[in-house]
Amino acid sequence: MDLQAIFAGCTAKELLLAEPMAKHTSFRIGGPADALAQPANEAELAALLQRAAEHAVPVTLIGNGSNLLVRDKGIRGLVIKLGNLFSSVAAEGNTLTFGCGVSLALASKKAASLSLSGMEFAVGIPGTIGGAVYMNAGAYDGEMAKVVTSVRVMDGQGKSSELKASELDFAYRHTALQNSGLIVTSVTCTLQPGEAEAIAAKMADFSQRRISKQPLELPSAGSMFKRPPGYFAGTLIEQTGLKGYTVGGAQVSKKHAGFVVNVGGATAQDVLQLISDVQSKVLAAHGVRLEPEVLVLGEE
Repeated sequence: MDLQAIFAGCTAKELLLAEPMAKHTSFRIGGPADALAQPANEAELAALLQRAAEHAVPVTLIGNGSNLLVRDKGIRGLVIKLGNLFSSVAAEGNTLTFGCGVSLALASKKAASLSLSGMEFAVGIPGTIGGAVYMNAGAYDGEMAKVVTSVRVMDGQGKSSELKASELDFAYRHTALQNSGLIVTSVTCTLQPGEAEAIAAKMADFSQRRISKQPLELPSAGSMFKRPPGYFAGTLIEQTGLKGYTVGGAQVSKKHAGFVVNVGGATAQDVLQLISDVQSKVLAAHGVRLEPEVLVLGEE
């Protein structure tokens, strides 16, 4: 299948063939995508999706790859990276509408600049706001479910529509968007007026907590496991004696046991084996089954 010919003219940016996904994930891990495209707007995204549908090319969507583990054999078909390209921001009163590629850090700072409160929790979370809605990302008692009022989405045929927050079935690290085939292209949030100094102080506190506690100096995909009811995953892992546990180039962080880091040359198989080992050891020690929070993509 000649993907170069199939997607010719669909996007202003070059179609990248056999593109290593390690270049596009914060883990710095992942085999090649058959093709990777980076559309700059909804029209280019729609054209790519329509052409893929016409030729039965499988499509995988990613943001900036901060919550992903791509398997070592890579991803078949077309990967569409929305990344930082859909980066518009519009403000109207207490309502902000962000393109899906806007980083959470930028979204949080934009809200703060307008003395709007509610996005402070997002200042240190890696990733884009589109991905954050998809996963209902959160931290420090905040989450996207508390601020999102609607999203604009596109289906696999390139058709756009709007969904209200009530249609998204928000739950812990879950929304109805998962496995729906819908792509978030913009996010509308309603925030509350606040005091600029108080907002800035809260954001500075959250940022400092992350710097002091999380292994930001090494490649990772953020928090590896969901929080089990009544527990903290990192605490359970540390109590099981697994801080620093290593498989190949993958390691349970010595700084925060809830993170798995790439200490050099880690493969996806290293990470997956480490996850399995941690799950079985924590289950044996505490009777708690840890569930990964990170999305695993690609060919087994």
